Amino acid sequence: MPAAPATTADTFRPALHYAARNTWLNDPNGLIFHGGVYHLYYQNNPLDNVWGNMSWGHATSTDLLTWTEHPVAIACDEEEDIFSGSIVFDRNNTSGFGTDSAPPLVAIYTSSFKPGTKLEGIQAQSLAYSRDGGYTWTKHSDNPVLNRNSAEFRDPKVIRYDGDAGSYWVMVAVEAKDFQVVLYKSDDLRNWELLSTFGPANATGGPWECPDLFPLPVNGDPENLKWVLTVNLNPGGPNKGSAGQYFVGDFDGAIFTSETTVTEGVDHQGRLSEYQWLDWGRDYYAAVSFSDAPENRRLMIGWMNNWDYANQIPTSPWRSPMTLARELSLHANGGDLRLVQKPVGDWAAAADPTKSFSLNETVISGLQVLDGAAGAVQRIHVTFTPGSAEEFGLVVRGDGMQGTRIGIRPADGSLIVDRRSSGLTDFHECFPSLDTAPIRATEGSYHLTIYLDRCSVEVFAEGGKVTMTELIFPAAASTDLAVYTVGGTATINSLQVDQHV
Repeated sequence: MPAAPATTADTFRPALHYAARNTWLNDPNGLIFHGGVYHLYYQNNPLDNVWGNMSWGHATSTDLLTWTEHPVAIACDEEEDIFSGSIVFDRNNTSGFGTDSAPPLVAIYTSSFKPGTKLEGIQAQSLAYSRDGGYTWTKHSDNPVLNRNSAEFRDPKVIRYDGDAGSYWVMVAVEAKDFQVVLYKSDDLRNWELLSTFGPANATGGPWECPDLFPLPVNGDPENLKWVLTVNLNPGGPNKGSAGQYFVGDFDGAIFTSETTVTEGVDHQGRLSEYQWLDWGRDYYAAVSFSDAPENRRLMIGWMNNWDYANQIPTSPWRSPMTLARELSLHANGGDLRLVQKPVGDWAAAADPTKSFSLNETVISGLQVLDGAAGAVQRIHVTFTPGSAEEFGLVVRGDGMQGTRIGIRPADGSLIVDRRSSGLTDFHECFPSLDTAPIRATEGSYHLTIYLDRCSVEVFAEGGKVTMTELIFPAAASTDLAVYTVGGTATINSLQVDQHV
């Protein structure tokens, strides 16, 4: 069902982000555009609002902002929990689960076998299929289809490879505690052959999870394709806890070769700032991309939470939202290959044009609350030029003095999100935090786009090359927007605030 309006009992329910009606969710699974609809499946506890009873929940959208919740798609049972995975449209009915005239959707998921079962303690890959466009599912009678007799083999993302090596399905999954991505091929989704492995490399501070593999044109040039491998890890992120990293390189149909590996092997925690992160914030995890998105766009959604405190965040009866969908592109600047992420969705249709606020070419000093700019759900565009201040930025969801500080420290090239005074923070010792990301000025100025919702901020800097996603839990009355400096002045070149309807 669409996100409900906030009430006294549900102050934090998001307006722009998906959250289940009254249950727990975590990793997005099986993202696919099919039949003119975006399908979002996800790890779901249909019986409670903490982790457990893992099944696949289901929601759909036509605009990536408004979501309709559906009944549980693939449920756990006495044999297995249904862990993360992906969905493909089997156009040529290679699996035989449909017909040539009515090909099926096929889900490839991790079976986590329960105590007392034949495969107790094993994680292996299984199939389910849908013949009605993704609303009802039948588990394959011969599951699992790929078993390495491993307790940590999970999270299959399956893609269709068509290249010089042939045409076939490719699965990327993980041996989580080996910090290794494993790649397999199949002609029919039922029988799998090992291709290669990748890793350990770069960040290895926690088990690897939820990989993805996809091609992107460099600077929009279709003749210059690179492949991007994403892999999440928990813990081991740049600001502690859960996070996602990415590698850029080539894939020849069998082997992924990274051009952006900084360190190989394990235990390089002192070099986290050198790695390429999908997001530098505390609350962007398990991100995967949609299959078959229109116009070959690469659209990605992450889970907006952190395993450090995921089960304790103060929301009820639901717990955990998803991030906004983001479109990914790949840009080269010299030898530097970087992902650029930009939110998708029709913000203009979601905004109230009568409640916008703007400010131009204004020198700021100290803390100044902006009259007429208050709001709980906003999109903010702001450009700053440094002056003498050692730090400058915005305070969002404030009460006149305290709030969430989003700032820039030009001397050390840092973007910060400080949520130590953001509202409710005492539900877990790891939640109050001051998190940082590297940021560079563009022609002497800094531009930020911020999406503010009732329990979150998503910050896009350097045109989307740097992002920070953080949960916050402010009081309902804390809606002030302020500008601030520390130790001097700065200039706001432009500030545009759009309010959600």
